[in-house]
Amino acid sequence: MDKLKFDKRGLIPAVVQDANSLQVLMVAWMNDQSLQLTQSTGETHFWSRSRQALWHKGATSGNVQRVREIRYDCDADTLLIFVDPAGPACHTGATSCFYRTLPNPN
Repeated sequence: MDKLKFDKRGLIPAVVQDANSLQVLMVAWMNDQSLQLTQSTGETHFWSRSRQALWHKGATSGNVQRVREIRYDCDADTLLIFVDPAGPACHTGATSCFYRTLPNPN
């Protein structure tokens, strides 16, 4: 944890990826407390910038994410979390939050 570089707000981006399919499910923010909760419980916890509060992914929907592994990048400023999802990651009900495509620029 000492190696990680949190931003001036005390946050670090976390990319969440399905451990089996390798599909990127979502991107969220973590602070020190949410990362510690994630490590101690084995399920993802994040920091909501809009609500200014911790949130446990799936606490209300049941779509928890069981953590298999947490990696950090070469600059130590981004996390990559491999999970076994219990359901859709997106609040819209989509498997991944990345289900829309911009038009091809060519």
